[in-house]
Amino acid sequence: MADSNSVESDRRQSVRVMGRNLFYFQPITREKFAALQKDYEAGIPLYNHEGLADIQMFIGAQSALSRIRERDADLGDFLAHLDSKINLILKKAIGGKTIIDNLTLHDLDLSGKGLAFVAARRMEVDDILEFHIALLPSYTYVYCFGRVLSCQEQPPQEGGIFFKVAAEFVLIMEDDQEKLIQHNFKQQSLALRNRRLRG
Repeated sequence: MADSNSVESDRRQSVRVMGRNLFYFQPITREKFAALQKDYEAGIPLYNHEGLADIQMFIGAQSALSRIRERDADLGDFLAHLDSKINLILKKAIGGKTIIDNLTLHDLDLSGKGLAFVAARRMEVDDILEFHIALLPSYTYVYCFGRVLSCQEQPPQEGGIFFKVAAEFVLIMEDDQEKLIQHNFKQQSLALRNRRLRG
């Protein structure tokens, strides 16, 4: 008989929510993934890797702005414009593309165990993908890795051929997994409340 704690944990991780979030992914080699996994097992957090400082700063600012807007809309808007100007100046001064520039709105089917999304290119089963997820509206940032479970071509539509990709998380920090689970519970309760208000 399964341990009741593990059953509860599995149930929490399995809660799925479909929603629009900022998202970027890219395939990585098995060698790079093995090196990241080795570092992680040696106690080096995933967020210590190159290129992640910029995105953490950006997401942290957006998260703070979101909380400020809840208390004072005008101040929140003013600070958001100021933040945008500073980012624009920095981009011109430094040049080059960062992960932030690659984040775009995507429909994601998210759980604590994995995610599904639509991609413009085919992935192979067992490919390892690097994920950058900014959960909206809180701008909570999650950096993790997944293994492709399936990739199914979708019916042709305007804009080309697309593929529905399903992936399971193979390397995700416990805190980040909990962030996803909390986000999903919050979105579920918002959806239920909105249904009750409409009904």
